[in-house]
Amino acid sequence: MASLPSVEDLRLVQTIVRTGAVGTAARELRISQPSASQRLARLERMCGTKLFERDTRGARPTSAGAELSRRADHILGHLEEVYDATRAAATGQRLVVGTFASIAAILFPILDADLTDLDIEQQVDHGHFLVERIAEGTMDAAFIAIADQMTIPRGAVSRRVGRDELVLFVPPGARPPGRGKHPLKDRHIPFSTYDRGAEDIHARLVALGALPRRGVTLNTTVAMARRRSQLALVPRSALATELRPGEHLTAAPFRYRLTLSLITTPTPPKPLIRYLPHLRATLNLS
Repeated sequence: MASLPSVEDLRLVQTIVRTGAVGTAARELRISQPSASQRLARLERMCGTKLFERDTRGARPTSAGAELSRRADHILGHLEEVYDATRAAATGQRLVVGTFASIAAILFPILDADLTDLDIEQQVDHGHFLVERIAEGTMDAAFIAIADQMTIPRGAVSRRVGRDELVLFVPPGARPPGRGKHPLKDRHIPFSTYDRGAEDIHARLVALGALPRRGVTLNTTVAMARRRSQLALVPRSALATELRPGEHLTAAPFRYRLTLSLITTPTPPKPLIRYLPHLRATLNLS
């Protein structure tokens, strides 16, 4: 069995990626450049592939090196939390809760306002990384939208929070959809979803005559629509708590449903489970 990488190995990879040179990384880590080069060569033998392209301009990560650097960030980030997490666990009131970027600005303020007896550490990442953290025991709960599009690993359990649907957000000054086969003909329509259906949604909008523009998050998409007085296609939950005067939601020109799920260990945090019906109602989920 191959030996595991050490903390020093992972820090070396991180530092080379950040500084762009083995020599610079060695100086920052206070080791000699030959020692850094030898350690890097050993890592490449262990991985069975080249991690960096090196020339007179420095060192650039290969796709394998970039992946190892990302994993190093993930692992070392956990290590940096160990003592704080251990101390907080003694109070019995701390939960590490994660979600994906698009819904974080909607979900976390609701949890913060309602679950005042809990100290919730907020974390944001892609859904499959959050599930990995649940399975490895470094996160208590995660809200994701791709549970039915992935295999849930052993050590993690999925439960449905509720079903969401796409709707049209109509800010003041935005014209309603037209009629016929192309009700959005030549209309710029920002859109966003929190599952893996962006390409499908884009294609459906094009078929309706629209000129789709994808927003990076739900809040960004809503802000795009507000600034240009345009319709936007977003999940209903995106506007669950922040419709402004003169704004309203109307039915989307096609049916598209999403599922928000809660991932926990087999022994879930009881306060969070008890809170789910209220969260479902707050987010207008069915």
